[in-house]
Amino acid sequence: MINKLAGMTGALAVALSTALLGGGAAHADAAPAVIGGGSGIIIDDQFECTVTTIGHDGSGQLVGLTAGHCGDAGARVWAEKDRAAGQIGQFIYSNHDLDYAVIQFDPGRVIPVNRVGNVTITGIGGPPGFPMIVCKEGRTTGNTCGISWGDVFDTNVETWSQMCVVEGDSGAPVVVGTTLVGMVNAYLAVACFGPEVGTNMSSIMNDLNGRGGAGSGYVPI
Repeated sequence: MINKLAGMTGALAVALSTALLGGGAAHADAAPAVIGGGSGIIIDDQFECTVTTIGHDGSGQLVGLTAGHCGDAGARVWAEKDRAAGQIGQFIYSNHDLDYAVIQFDPGRVIPVNRVGNVTITGIGGPPGFPMIVCKEGRTTGNTCGISWGDVFDTNVETWSQMCVVEGDSGAPVVVGTTLVGMVNAYLAVACFGPEVGTNMSSIMNDLNGRGGAGSGYVPI
């Protein structure tokens, strides 16, 4: 059984462990926050997830992606490591079928970067197959790598891999080298033991561009 590890603060953390989320709080305004694929974010003062990538859409808006179960349209976003920067953006679209969401960032409150930790993103590519090695940068477990099992059930949407992921890693960028190929969404059975399950970037980009509007024509920083 695939679990979308939902973690929440307080007593709900055990009862609702189904989506890679954590908990957090917001602080007052300050200098802009540095954000890129792999940055931790706080959603609605309650949950923590990871940014997949940041860049501009076809209309020039500063936008980013994360997992869809991290929030719905209207959810507010703060930077985990720069909470004093205040609210830096909000969710403007969430697709629960493909489990991805679009965040519109405030360009006055964010400094976008293409490298966080040990992951650099220089472009977007197709899904990895077996036995390629993929890596991710998550706000909880940092940089981990593992073998890609490919599209196990021929869904044309998801790829399984043997990377360590736990609560808070939802949305983490999955890369082959410096090419973004997917995002972290869930794990199977046991954290850091059961396979990681993620949505392919090719599926996300096809949906974004086919839908139009905010996020369409996305290009990473």
